[in-house]
Amino acid sequence: MMHQLLAEFLSTALMIIFGVGVHADTILNNTKYHGSGHLFAITTWGFGISIALFIFGGVSMNPAMVVAQAILGNIAWVNVIPYSIAEVLGGMVGSIIIYFMYADQFKASEGDIDPIVIRNIFSTSPAIRNLPRNFFVEGFATFVFLTGIMAIARFDATPGVVPIGVGLLVWAIGMGLGGPTGFAMNLARDMGPRLAHRVLPIADKAPSDWKYAILVPGIAPFVGAIAAAFFAKYFLGI
Repeated sequence: MMHQLLAEFLSTALMIIFGVGVHADTILNNTKYHGSGHLFAITTWGFGISIALFIFGGVSMNPAMVVAQAILGNIAWVNVIPYSIAEVLGGMVGSIIIYFMYADQFKASEGDIDPIVIRNIFSTSPAIRNLPRNFFVEGFATFVFLTGIMAIARFDATPGVVPIGVGLLVWAIGMGLGGPTGFAMNLARDMGPRLAHRVLPIADKAPSDWKYAILVPGIAPFVGAIAAAFFAKYFLGI
């Protein structure tokens, strides 16, 4: 139990180090890759998740996936909350590490970059705020994401297929479905970094926007996870 909790914590932290790190790299002033764009960022997210899976193996890194696995009987329900807390804390710690790494760049960006843009280094936000549609986008993207992972996992006897396949899946979803909301698909991916943004000594902080955070990247992924679990069980036979 403790080993798995630590694996969920560490793998989520590493995923966020890559993901929040690439956003810091592309947005903040005086970085090597400032302005590199969304393709650079989405590719780093995909590769980063692959690396985390290569290192830590059978981890969820996502409370929505934990719930889906519990529905399928692969994880005991009693473990859902502890795993989810470990993942959120991992997301928070990973974000704090990135802040320390880019502290000079955060300082150099004060007063020059919109505080909301700074907040969005850490957490997701919609391109156009329409909460019902944003909720649908996150729920549907999570359904595709988790269904894809469970389908890919059927080929886990072949070394390397699952980490590489999941990375490609993240890349495809980010490019095809990520535009409306930033494709969180994961409470830990959004909530952990959002909490880090709230507590870190960042100047002129934008509001945390908890209404959006709780409804869209908070609740919608669990709706997608439930749909994915039943689809995987009754249609794919997983």
